[in-house]
Amino acid sequence: MKRLLLALLLTITACSAPPETQPHAQVTQNDPAFQKTFRHEFADVDGLKIHYVTGGSGTPVVLIHGWPQTWYGWWPIMPALAERHTVYALDLPGLGDSTGTPKGYDKATLARYVHALTSKLGLRNASIVGHDLGAAVAFQYASQFPDDTARLGYLDLPLPGPAIDARTYRSLSWHIAFHSQREVPEAIVRNDVRDYLKLFYPQVAYQGSAFGGTSTKSPFADDEIDEYARTYDKSLSNGFELYRALDQDVRDTEAAKPAQAPTLVMAAEGQAKAIAGTAAPRMTNIVQALEVPHAGHWLVEENPEFVTAELLRFLSS
Repeated sequence: MKRLLLALLLTITACSAPPETQPHAQVTQNDPAFQKTFRHEFADVDGLKIHYVTGGSGTPVVLIHGWPQTWYGWWPIMPALAERHTVYALDLPGLGDSTGTPKGYDKATLARYVHALTSKLGLRNASIVGHDLGAAVAFQYASQFPDDTARLGYLDLPLPGPAIDARTYRSLSWHIAFHSQREVPEAIVRNDVRDYLKLFYPQVAYQGSAFGGTSTKSPFADDEIDEYARTYDKSLSNGFELYRALDQDVRDTEAAKPAQAPTLVMAAEGQAKAIAGTAAPRMTNIVQALEVPHAGHWLVEENPEFVTAELLRFLSS
C-alpha cells in the first residue's frame, strides 16, 4: 500500500511540475512586456524551420536582424511598434533558433526565404525593416517582391553593389575582411564566442574605435550578450557565411531592379549621407535619410527612443 501511495505521489508531482523552458524562450520567460503581447512561433519554409516572434495589431512590419544578432536585437523597440502594428521579428535562416541549411547566405536568397515565410503567414504589402546585413536582405526583398512591400526601412549598412565593389567593401573594416576568410575566423573564435562578441560590440558603438573614438563602453547588457552567444555558439560558421557571400551580394545588387517602395534610411551619427549614397543607385524613393543622435552602429540599443519615433512616423505616413 505504501509503495502504491508513493508511486501515486510521484506521478502527481511529475504531472504538476512546470515544463522546462525551451532555449529559444529563456530570454523572454520572465519579461512581463513580452508575455503580455508577444509569442514565439516556428514555421516550416522550403525545408527550413524559421523561428520568429510576433505580437501586436495593425499593419504588418517585418524586422530582419544582422550580425551578430538575432530577432532579439529588435526587442528594445518592439513593444512600442506593436501598439500600432503587427510585428514579426525573425531569425534569419541558419541563425538564431532557426534551423536547417539555406541554399545560400547571399542576401537575394535569404530574401526569398523571408518572402516564403511572409507568404505562408498570409502577409501582403508588409513594411520590411532591416539592420546591418539584414538591411541588404530587406533591400533584396523590396527589389524582388515590390507588390508585397509597402515600405522599406534600411538601417546602417553601406549597400554592396554599384557604389562599392566587394574588394573595397572588405577594406571598410577589419571584421569584414576577417569574417570573409574560409575557416580562419572559426579556428580563432570557436572556443571563445562570448568573449569575441563582448569585445566586438563596443568597437562599432558610439565613440568606439570604428568611429575614431576610444570608448570601450558596450550598449549590450550581460544577459543580451549571453543570448547572442547562446545562438552563435551553435551557428558560428553560418554567421560568417553572411560575409563570405559578399561577392555574390555585389553581383546581385548590380543586377537587381531598383526598390521603388518609400524608403527610410537611418544611420549612425555622421554616417547618413554616406549610407544613403551607397543605397541611392538601387533605391529610387528614399524619402528621408536620418542620422541617429548619439548612436554608433547599434541604433536600436543606443537610441531606441529616436529610432522608435522615426520608424512609427515613417510607417504611418
